[in-house]
Amino acid sequence: MAGTTHTVTNQTPPLVQYDVFGADRALVEAVERHLAAEVLDEGLSELSGLGRTVGSAQVQEWGVLANEHPPRLRTHDRYGHRIDEVEFHPSWHRLLGKGVSAGLTAAWGRPGGHVRRAAAFQLWTQVEAGNGCPLSMTHAAVPALRAEPGLAAVWEPRLTSSVYDPALRPPGQKPGALFGMGMTEKQGGSDVRANRTAARPLSEDGAYELTGHKWFCSAPMSDAFLVLAQAPGGLTCFLVPRVLEDGTRNVFLIQRLKDKLGNRSNASAEVEFDGTWARRVGEEGRGVRTIIGMVAATRLDCVLGSAGLMRQAVAQAVHHCTYREAFGGRLADKPLMRNVLADLALESEAATALALRLAAAYDDGGEQERALLRIAVPAAKYWVTKRCAPVTVEAAECLGGNGYVEESGMPRLVRESPLNSIWEGAGNVQALDVLRALGREPGALDAYLREVGRARGADHRLDAAIKNLLTELADLEGAEGRARRLVERLALVLQGSLLVRYAPPQVADAFCAARLGGDGGSAFGTLPHTLDLASVVERARPVS
Repeated sequence: MAGTTHTVTNQTPPLVQYDVFGADRALVEAVERHLAAEVLDEGLSELSGLGRTVGSAQVQEWGVLANEHPPRLRTHDRYGHRIDEVEFHPSWHRLLGKGVSAGLTAAWGRPGGHVRRAAAFQLWTQVEAGNGCPLSMTHAAVPALRAEPGLAAVWEPRLTSSVYDPALRPPGQKPGALFGMGMTEKQGGSDVRANRTAARPLSEDGAYELTGHKWFCSAPMSDAFLVLAQAPGGLTCFLVPRVLEDGTRNVFLIQRLKDKLGNRSNASAEVEFDGTWARRVGEEGRGVRTIIGMVAATRLDCVLGSAGLMRQAVAQAVHHCTYREAFGGRLADKPLMRNVLADLALESEAATALALRLAAAYDDGGEQERALLRIAVPAAKYWVTKRCAPVTVEAAECLGGNGYVEESGMPRLVRESPLNSIWEGAGNVQALDVLRALGREPGALDAYLREVGRARGADHRLDAAIKNLLTELADLEGAEGRARRLVERLALVLQGSLLVRYAPPQVADAFCAARLGGDGGSAFGTLPHTLDLASVVERARPVS
């Protein structure tokens, strides 16, 4: 029976049934900028198709269900046999299957593959971030496996397959496979050289037996894992299959699943190795060097994931304020709310521009671009992932009390927002990595300065920021204590240079004023009121 005391009015319609890609002007322009002409039409078409999938009511409902029904660990079957299996809601498998078929693990072997995948990954994060973990690990395992060409020849076709097969069976019987990763241990955390898992060589060439643990194993339901362990020659990288080729289960004891703040749909586990069969990847004692390619790729995915979360939060906030009326007019037309929305939109667009630029550097593959990545990836990982949490929280506040209610979807974004800053090396790890690159690889700094220098002369605030940055870089004595400040400036200057070169003038002007010129406050919504903020907000509005 309908209520008679009130009529429901002034409610924002759901943001659904639209092309999430086509509605994101900053992302579309970045793809058009970085994809070669011969693959541009194909890339735009596939991304538009994925954008419609992401925006569909059905797929968005899958994301809700996957998080409402998190994975469950079954250590034993009914008879007491150890099985160590993780059960997922059907929506998880549907999402993961869509992600694999969309090419989110297949960047390495096609023209413009990294830009196309980066844009797709940023889109896919917006519907459900949790399944991005196995997709990211699988994608990132490829460069590490190439340290052992024989292994790469066997596994790479499985990892880049467009077919998702969740069954636990021998890898040779599967049309596609997923990879996980296990590096950290209880006593070490990010200090992986403190790992104690032992690797004993077996009679078979390249085969070892592992004994030890992993405090954080990502995606424990995967077909295989890259792990670090102490071999006779030092810390070494190993491939650990979940099921051996003869069909027997490898010793892979899942002790428990982590109960996490966000990322609820995805399984993260503590695992034990006790006579676990493994294959060496790369040389003994060079485990960190072998796996570093995987780490760099997953760090870029952290940037992309955060950019996707920010974009979805901003889209929801602008959409709500476009339809919601208060104090005699639309919220989006109120000067103070417009300032907040524009400030959030700047952060989102800057993150997108930087993330896609780094993906393009992967596609280029030249020496200059590889040198740029050495500084730009950890700097972007540090800064973009740290901006994600305040952006999502402020965006939720734009919805008022509605943004604090689960049905709005905003709380899930807020819970997810700190994750990418913590995973794959937290802030201090990234800052120290930048310092190492500055100290050991002068070519990396040269590549960075050449990149930002392309925008010199276009904005006086950017020019001043570059000059001040050069002063800071001239003396790195005692730099560790100020590493965060330095890396923040590196990221902001790079973002500013990209926006000055490629974004509409009103976006670049606002960014340079607030982020580089000091004409902005500590909270969002403190941009100079003289800027063209209405154009910035309209550009961010999710309209196809």
